[in-house]
Amino acid sequence: MMKRPPIRRLDGIGHVLSGLDISAIQTQDDMNRTLWTLDAASKCVRAVLAEFRTQPATEQLVRKSRHLIDLIERARDQVVSFQESRAVLS
Repeated sequence: MMKRPPIRRLDGIGHVLSGLDISAIQTQDDMNRTLWTLDAASKCVRAVLAEFRTQPATEQLVRKSRHLIDLIERARDQVVSFQESRAVLS
């Protein structure tokens, strides 16, 4: 079965997110780049949902979108916590 275009797009966003390694953050630039990537991924997920909102919403599209948004929020929380813990150690 061929994947529908919005699912393929969400899979691509998930692929990009899977390459993020929060534990590898060493500098403020790394931190900024990671947060920018998370923000961009979140906007992309929302854009996919907006673009395909006129088509019948499939359970898979909604579920995958929610899952990605949850992952992005958790990763963002980890980055912020990591940043705060580094500030305490400084």
